[in-house]
Amino acid sequence: MTNILLVAKREFRQIATMRSFWLTLLFIPVALLLGPVIGRAMDDDEASRVMFVDRSGGAAAAAVEERFGRDYDRQVLRSLARHAQRFDLQDAAPDAPWASADRWYTDADVAAFRDAGGVEGAIAALDRVMAEDTPSYDPPERDFAFVDPPATLTGASGEDFQREVDALLDAEDDSQGADIVVLLGEDYAQNPQVRLWSNERPRTDFVTTLQDELTTDLRNRLLAQQGVSADTAGLIQQAAPAIAVTTPEPGGGAREAVLVRSIIPLGLSYVLLMSLLLSGSWMLQSSVEERSNKLIESVLACVRADELMYGKLIGTVAIGLSMVAVWVACAAVAVFFTQGAIADMIRPALAPLTSPSVVLAMIYFFVVGYIMISIILLAIGAMCDTMSEAQGFFMPVMLALMLPVFYLLQTTVMGGGGFIERLLTWIPLWTPFAVLARLGTGIPMWEMAAVGLLLAAFTALEFILLGRLFRASLLAQGQKPTLKVLADRLRRAQD
Repeated sequence: MTNILLVAKREFRQIATMRSFWLTLLFIPVALLLGPVIGRAMDDDEASRVMFVDRSGGAAAAAVEERFGRDYDRQVLRSLARHAQRFDLQDAAPDAPWASADRWYTDADVAAFRDAGGVEGAIAALDRVMAEDTPSYDPPERDFAFVDPPATLTGASGEDFQREVDALLDAEDDSQGADIVVLLGEDYAQNPQVRLWSNERPRTDFVTTLQDELTTDLRNRLLAQQGVSADTAGLIQQAAPAIAVTTPEPGGGAREAVLVRSIIPLGLSYVLLMSLLLSGSWMLQSSVEERSNKLIESVLACVRADELMYGKLIGTVAIGLSMVAVWVACAAVAVFFTQGAIADMIRPALAPLTSPSVVLAMIYFFVVGYIMISIILLAIGAMCDTMSEAQGFFMPVMLALMLPVFYLLQTTVMGGGGFIERLLTWIPLWTPFAVLARLGTGIPMWEMAAVGLLLAAFTALEFILLGRLFRASLLAQGQKPTLKVLADRLRRAQD
């Protein structure tokens, strides 16, 4: 055991000194750290300035601005509902629209929200009940801000109007310019053409909302021309079914619940694949260097072949698991100390971890799967003299793993339960990935226990067969590892 641990320590230290190891190890923490920063830097917090010139004598500009205001208030209500639900602050204002679960908010909800003081009233209510360590609510930024057009624009016409628009769109001072200019002509009711200028491609939601609100205004004008009173026309336009939409809490819907429960198992399946790809390549590199530099003879003079194999295996597994542990720890910190949609999904995804059987299954299939595939990679490193030979075996093995794993990830997201998914569960090479993928969608306990025993038996068989191949290949240099050569080595090792 002393020799095995000595070899494992040497293997761990040799890989840990590689620059590529530290770059890979720090990639995930750096990505988690820089992700929110880059997202905030790329996010345009400034609202697009909209100038509306209405020469048709109606109230279209006010109606459009009110419509965008209601849509923004609905966005605030949804954000408030998620914040109150995340930190259990619904008692701050039990009768407020945002105190219930996130849902579709009607115009009546928006009116009640405004009557209660809007965002300022909601923040004041939250401040009265939230604990000191609870983060304050930060309302979302507006997408569009309506500003009054200058007199030079409203009084211009023809080419002068176009020059004024160009000057506003090209203004260096954003506070003095405009991002979007909308014009309704004097004969809008007879010729309903709307001109829109923008300094970039206008957002689809802006154009759609603008068209929807102007359509309502135009129909009101046409009804008025037919002798229908303004009040009656308004009632006709507003006639619509009141659809009250209620959605479950995050992770509460049937399909969404399956997806949320699958986040952690699917993540482990993906991490298992990536860590094997990385640690396996490092192990192959160190093994090939030992053979090419004639160091293997010196090592075998100090330890037996079995001790070398077990030590290398323990060192490789330790380097991979330590890398995974750092990634998981950084991800956990990012989940519990950040806010946002991703954090809201990850927190309910941790619910399966409260089940001891699920936790034990994750640990067992992850660790045993790592060992099972590491043995294959260890045998490849022992029988190859050059990295080109090692890559010739390594890449087919990894491709054989990756393609079914990507299929499992896709089918699990789509709901799982297919025949191929169940079949892969019983093939030992893919058993760890299949079981981890199915933990979220549900796998019978008897099946999980049966494939767990099958995986253990297959791993034990690997130790016997690939252990023989490892011992027979250590000093067999200069031979291309064909199938015939490998069969001869196995037979000699058995004898």
